[in-house]
Amino acid sequence: MENLFGPVQFFSDFLWGGTWGETRVLPVGIVTIALIGTGVFFMVAMRFRPVTRLGPAFAQLWTGRKALGAGEITPWQALSTALSGQVGTGNLAGVATAITLGGPGAIFWMWVTALFGMALAFAESSLAVRYREQHPDGRVHGGPMYYIKNALPRPWIVLAFLFCIGTLFSAVATGGMIQANSVTQSTQETARSLGVSIPNWAAGLVIAGLVFAVIIGGIKSIGSVAGKLVPLMAAAYVIASLAVIILHASEVPQAFALIFSSAFGFQEAAGGLAGYGVLAAIRAGVARGLFSNEAGQGSAPIAHAAAQTSDPVRQGEIAMLGVFIDTIVICTMTALVILTVAGDFPSAGGTVEYAWQSADLQASAITTAAFAQGIYGGQWIVLAAQFLFAFTTMIGWSYYAEQALTFITGDWAARPFRFLWVMMIFTGTMVVNVDGLWRLGDVANASMLFPNVIALLALSGVVLAMSEAGTGQIRAGALNDPAAKEPAE
Repeated sequence: MENLFGPVQFFSDFLWGGTWGETRVLPVGIVTIALIGTGVFFMVAMRFRPVTRLGPAFAQLWTGRKALGAGEITPWQALSTALSGQVGTGNLAGVATAITLGGPGAIFWMWVTALFGMALAFAESSLAVRYREQHPDGRVHGGPMYYIKNALPRPWIVLAFLFCIGTLFSAVATGGMIQANSVTQSTQETARSLGVSIPNWAAGLVIAGLVFAVIIGGIKSIGSVAGKLVPLMAAAYVIASLAVIILHASEVPQAFALIFSSAFGFQEAAGGLAGYGVLAAIRAGVARGLFSNEAGQGSAPIAHAAAQTSDPVRQGEIAMLGVFIDTIVICTMTALVILTVAGDFPSAGGTVEYAWQSADLQASAITTAAFAQGIYGGQWIVLAAQFLFAFTTMIGWSYYAEQALTFITGDWAARPFRFLWVMMIFTGTMVVNVDGLWRLGDVANASMLFPNVIALLALSGVVLAMSEAGTGQIRAGALNDPAAKEPAE
């Protein structure tokens, strides 16, 4: 396995950090350039619509609890399904990993990624609803592969297939194996605190069985479970995090100061390492930010395409909320807990003041240790959140992977794939090189992002026209109605 992860780390460092081995090839990674650059373009071109329309988007989400047009699941369930893929280990283990790899400043760059990611979320999800299809079996299909197929010249179909291959790659690494592995970590960390040992395979069997029970029913089953579970679990985690933060309120100003000073290298400047510190923070923040909210990656619009709506602009605005809730709200809660809770955490035979500074803890174990120190029973809060976040991510990503596979092979592959997905989940619990698995996830995310970003830029004129027209002016193409794909007069 180490022979695999070695080259993966080299390639991941190039994509996200601009380095190849010990040599810096670019100031920042090409993924950072593509993601932030495209996000800035859409944000400015749309006149900061994601910011000015944030309030109305929440109101539209509330009305979206009921069907508003053709589709398979309500707009509320579509966002919940998208959030099931977004709110996962990136909000717990990913935040901790970002801080350990890039310092506290990585959190600032996660915020930046999310801000411009909201513009990308609007663009990709509104396109997904506008150019979706309904197949003979009655199921609605959409996402980047379909707006590439239906809105761009025929030769561009190659890009759609590349996106689908990237989606399958990413689903296995980030949507399945990493999620299952992180749940196993949290379970074992909590069990150890109670003097109990739980083998990987036992945790794997339980996780795989629960996932199968939901995904075997397809998107309607996934949407129904996500629509009920995701809002509850997100609210419960935010409340628990706020409780810890309030108990350590005196440390909050220092935590924010540390985030901003580290983001711009103020602390490292005295030692002449400011440039390195900033680049490390950008790399970790953007990588973990994308892993968490998936904006621009092209996964969430696959879920939004199934929404029962006749208005792609409305659904695009609802999609923006997924990025906001995931990163600006939930990831920030995790970061503040990690940065404010002090104690004696074991590290290389000694102790350190904060869990993120420990050499003995990594990924979700850092978050678990911080919560355990911060509030009575905190390890159980993280275990419950880790399981629910990862569980919903695994069921959401099963749908993304299934849609990508059926685009390539045909609808017949849907049901057999669900059995294969469960086997991948079990395999993820057995991986021991956690850092290598995260690096593999970075490469997988990039393999989806590039085809999608190219398509978004090619269709930027359509996105801007929809943004200018506003809600209620553009019809969704859900029933293979070519007229529905043209702007309203």
